[in-house]
Amino acid sequence: MFVPDALLEQLYTFGSLENTDRGVEFALKNRLKDATLTKLLDVQIDGKSVPREEMHLFMGDGETYSADNVSDDNALDFPLRRTLHVRVHRPPLETGKHDIEIHFRAQPFGTLSFSVEDSVSEQDEAVKRIPRDADDNYSPAIIDERHRFVEDYSGVSLDHIPHYSFDPEVTDGNVENFTGVAQIPLGFAGPLTVHGEHAQDDVLIPLATSEGTLVASYNRGMKVCNLSGGVEATVSGDCMQRAPVFVFNDAREARDFTHWVDDHMDAVREEAESTSSVAELLHIDHYLSNHFAYLRFNYRTGDAAGQNMVG
Repeated sequence: MFVPDALLEQLYTFGSLENTDRGVEFALKNRLKDATLTKLLDVQIDGKSVPREEMHLFMGDGETYSADNVSDDNALDFPLRRTLHVRVHRPPLETGKHDIEIHFRAQPFGTLSFSVEDSVSEQDEAVKRIPRDADDNYSPAIIDERHRFVEDYSGVSLDHIPHYSFDPEVTDGNVENFTGVAQIPLGFAGPLTVHGEHAQDDVLIPLATSEGTLVASYNRGMKVCNLSGGVEATVSGDCMQRAPVFVFNDAREARDFTHWVDDHMDAVREEAESTSSVAELLHIDHYLSNHFAYLRFNYRTGDAAGQNMVG
């Protein structure tokens, strides 16, 4: 299975390279799909291969695995969003940048390899850090630990923040270091008569705000809409757009470039989607003006608005 290099490099957790009392460690996080690690073929640090018997793997579940023992018959589960820590028994690395090259075999991908550059920074033991669990950062235990940390650090009692009515796991991907919730006043306006493509009803509109008169103003506007027969709602398009401009020597070159883009759409789509596991390039519109070619990339970005995803 082909995996673009840019996507492969995202397996590596940048900033994870560090010296510990048991060797040098770094982390990999599965951002592709559920997989099984069948062989760690080679790890190189600054161009020097590390013997497999000097490497150990662990996922924070209390189990440590020798890299030399991982094989087709003794594979290591590597589920999506799981973090795999690699520990190399060697002297500490010098502070600064280091090249790391990794070759491994995993199902269903086959043999994969990538190289990255990370750095070892000087450790300041006096720096206080927010508690974090690399394997389950949304568990009750780590949330309670963060709660106590914030109270101790700030000297403020968190009386309301810890009271929420949902499973913290559902916030994975939406907020980091989840510690609780903030309450915002909520008012309702309406009902508003809606003639939509899906909703056909008189609906109440919740508005979370601390701006006085806002709910009342919306309520008056909805009354006017209802007296006029309600509102009709239609989605005319759903995509995130990016529109770069390309400058050429003359109008003909600009025109030929847009033809080239059309002829190579599959290759352009592959490159455009290589840096995200979510973004999908739907189509590219192009507009010519003098010697300028404007391309409008139209993406589907799932649940996210997607500005950063396709930027």
